[in-house]
Amino acid sequence: MTFDNLPIEFDDDGNPIRSEERGFDVPGEHDGVAVNGLGKQETNGGERVAEEEAQRGREPSEGVKDVNIDPVTRIAGALAFHAKADLENEEVLEAHSQATLFRGYEIILEGRDPRDAIDLSSRACGVCGAVHSLCSSMALEMAFPVEPPPMGVWARNMGQAAAFLYDHSLHLFLLAGPDYSESLLSQSNPDVVEQAMETSAPHADVHGYETIGEIMTAMNPLEGELYLEALENTREARSAASLMLGKYPHPSTIAPGGLTTTLTRTSFQQFYTRLNHFFDYAKKIAFVWDDLLDFLLAELEDYEHVGERPVNLIGTGIWDDPDAYNARYEDADEWGLARLSTPGVIIDGELVTTNLTEIDMGVEEFVDHSFYEDWTDDEGPRFSETPAGGPISPYHPWNKETRPKPEGTSWREKYTWGTSPRWDRQVMETGPHSRHWITAMAKEVDNPYIEPTGDGLNLHLPETELPEMTLRWDIPERLNAAERMRAKAYHIAYCALVCYTGFVEALDRLKQGASDIHAPFDVPSSGTQRGVGFWEAGRGYLTHHVVIEDGVIDTYQILTPSTWMASPTDPFGNPGPYEEAALNTPLLEDFTDEEDFSGMDILRSIRSFDPCMPCTVHLHTDRQRDVITEDVTSCGCSFTDGDQPAEEAIRDIISGD
Repeated sequence: MTFDNLPIEFDDDGNPIRSEERGFDVPGEHDGVAVNGLGKQETNGGERVAEEEAQRGREPSEGVKDVNIDPVTRIAGALAFHAKADLENEEVLEAHSQATLFRGYEIILEGRDPRDAIDLSSRACGVCGAVHSLCSSMALEMAFPVEPPPMGVWARNMGQAAAFLYDHSLHLFLLAGPDYSESLLSQSNPDVVEQAMETSAPHADVHGYETIGEIMTAMNPLEGELYLEALENTREARSAASLMLGKYPHPSTIAPGGLTTTLTRTSFQQFYTRLNHFFDYAKKIAFVWDDLLDFLLAELEDYEHVGERPVNLIGTGIWDDPDAYNARYEDADEWGLARLSTPGVIIDGELVTTNLTEIDMGVEEFVDHSFYEDWTDDEGPRFSETPAGGPISPYHPWNKETRPKPEGTSWREKYTWGTSPRWDRQVMETGPHSRHWITAMAKEVDNPYIEPTGDGLNLHLPETELPEMTLRWDIPERLNAAERMRAKAYHIAYCALVCYTGFVEALDRLKQGASDIHAPFDVPSSGTQRGVGFWEAGRGYLTHHVVIEDGVIDTYQILTPSTWMASPTDPFGNPGPYEEAALNTPLLEDFTDEEDFSGMDILRSIRSFDPCMPCTVHLHTDRQRDVITEDVTSCGCSFTDGDQPAEEAIRDIISGD
């Protein structure tokens, strides 16, 4: 059986045909992946660099170095990355992404009242907790069922879009931003910085920086103007989100059927006061990143290959139209297409579906290289169909059970707490760039401020201190680190316009007396109910799948953007997005010997995906050895040898010794 517009085949029992039956070469061992060219993946028997180099048609270099980054800084601290780098030939030979922390929210939620899922799942992330609460509430809306009133839909749209303004500002200037700052680039690529200081910025009339070097300096951590401005803007955006959602990042006002906040005309006026600033900020930031990235692409040879991957993108879409949304799975294709960001899947640059149900049916999750047991050894999958009757795999989230089984780490076998989600057995990535790309190609959004054109987006921003302006985001020729960062910069404008749309619509409904933001609901006390929340986090695709049995949660599965992108090698030998991007990344930093090599390009590639949480300081003591990992402008780790007390080491770091 084959679906129209859905490149996935099913056998007579309704299960997806495994990839090896469709011509894929599935080896018995796949501990590493060598890449001869973009998208041409070859499995290897593991740990033999000579074989990898033979595949490339040359002898292995003597300058092969193990690069172990643990933790990857300026994120949550729960991601480690291993690479094997050929320093002589300036390329990455092996790459492995490791999620080092098991949290187990799926297990915690089993047996609980379904309403507990909203608050507990929120704690899955300290940055974007509200997005989990909202996704969870939508899963319960489908399971109960209950349909929120229009004002409740607009309020959560606005709250989520405002939260993205915070999230993206944070990533652009506090997390990934330092990778592009003068202080760090002076260490990794000093010639580029020297050239930047003499290169005029094309859009200085909008953002105010005369040269590219001034932009780099303004991005210096802790003291740069752009860094400090972003820090202040994260506060403003969180304040706006709190006006709609009650508080942030873990709102207590989100419920199936809408929100329990009290919203008045004053609430929306206060929201707009904070939003108004972001129209000018969006104009400024889009051109800051355009000027910076265009300079690097022109001046830094091979920079266009840093973080490069095939254009395989997935997204569930976000921001519902209250006139279309009814929380029913059977109608998900219709209300999905009515969203202000369109759901979809792009394979090799081609849009293959925009239907939420088809996206859902094609998803599977594998654990062959993860610290979990396979759950498909039993008699058979619990569910063979979606609520609408479409076939699903035994590896679909509605059939998944979380069975943790930590074992010894081996690149050939198990090496991460992350799993391997796939769509039609293909490696996918997601994020603001996927939202832009899918929405632009689909041309389904009908909005006066957001205009998809097939090959890009026109974003019409109103006049504030800067004049009215249309920002143009074009679908790029390549998918790489630069274009992920560029799309995120433009997404600030997109999110501000979603907020603006909600503000106009909400005021109009208030004038009509439609002020209800919540609908009552009942929790079913018997039988089996299923629900799924289709939403997106700042980093992209997010679903919560729930099965309720006799009034309590039987199974609960969360599939996040970072699960897709930090995934390990799958059963078919294909690396996850972080791994594949690193494998395709040339090593461009200047270094004189092996000890000077920092892995900056690998880290710049990984950080472009926006791994899940903000920067942190990690302190670990082991047998009189104090290891301090810090993140200010460094891209690796700093540590003290011997038995220096931790507090002394901290003082040394602060004083600059």
